[in-house]
Amino acid sequence: MTTAVIASPSELAIKTDGLTKRFGRQTVVDDLALSVPRGSVFGFLGPNGSGKTTTIRMLLGLAQASAGDISVLGERMPQRLGGVLPRVGALIEGPGFYPFLSGSANLHRLDSADGFAPRGTRSERVAHALDRVGLSHAADKKVRAYSLGMKQRLGIANALLAPRDLIVLDEPTNGLDPQGTREVRSLIRSLADEGTTVFVSSHLLAEIEQMCTHAAVMRAGRLVAQGTLDELRSAGATRVSITTPDVEAATRVLLALGLDPGLPDATGPVAASVAGAASAGQPGTILSAALPEAVAPEDIVAKLVADGVRVRGFSVDHASLEDLFVALTGEGFDVVQ
Repeated sequence: MTTAVIASPSELAIKTDGLTKRFGRQTVVDDLALSVPRGSVFGFLGPNGSGKTTTIRMLLGLAQASAGDISVLGERMPQRLGGVLPRVGALIEGPGFYPFLSGSANLHRLDSADGFAPRGTRSERVAHALDRVGLSHAADKKVRAYSLGMKQRLGIANALLAPRDLIVLDEPTNGLDPQGTREVRSLIRSLADEGTTVFVSSHLLAEIEQMCTHAAVMRAGRLVAQGTLDELRSAGATRVSITTPDVEAATRVLLALGLDPGLPDATGPVAASVAGAASAGQPGTILSAALPEAVAPEDIVAKLVADGVRVRGFSVDHASLEDLFVALTGEGFDVVQ
């Protein structure tokens, strides 16, 4: 299932058509058609070996595509590499720094290697980048004394040394504590508010749901879904849950309406639901079923009440991004690329 993203080339920060990468006989990225709207925070999801990092390397000219076309910021890649890369900041496959230099000194060296970076504003820009990622207090500390999370934030600071139209971040919250994660999430949102497109590769679906506007899901080198988060969630099944002591009568009503609640078990999730209902003062069994598009939730409740079913709880549960991810890839959310 792939949700179409309708946008003209001028509205896209990244666009690929038929993008393919082969290593010998192995195809690691297969006919990828990616559309990343300008100004979006775009989550790039996929389990281990799905081709996310290889795709990012091709987008930035770090790996050559076997076939297909790439456009970044409206320019063909890698043909226009020299004109595009100064407008792109990136943190790919973890940060790498000189451990014997301070954070500030590392950023000065990296900025001096950028032929497009103005020398006269270097110190000011380094200080500003460190402040944006919350490392001003550690600017003069040697990087070998940095924690993993601090190194990660220093890598993001490097991507922010100059104004960028596109920021590409590979696992930006890796190694961060909850506070650091919140700070990076806020930073990413502020970048998007300023008009920068942020492309985030991550396996943490909770983070993607909290900071992204759009997402794409990869499986075994192929794109299996993309679109806005609302579009992706709507592609999953919506379920209704009813708490009632009248299990048999409720089941008959649901079946008559075209919903199949199955048989409640004495163990597992149903048992946990029953225990939760009882602790909340709602004794009974929770029946759950997929909600057909043609059936309105309020009609279910009305029919249950009309047939004498005692309804002690009713909820409509929309599919989460994790539900969709598992359905599309067959894997849980805690996977690393």
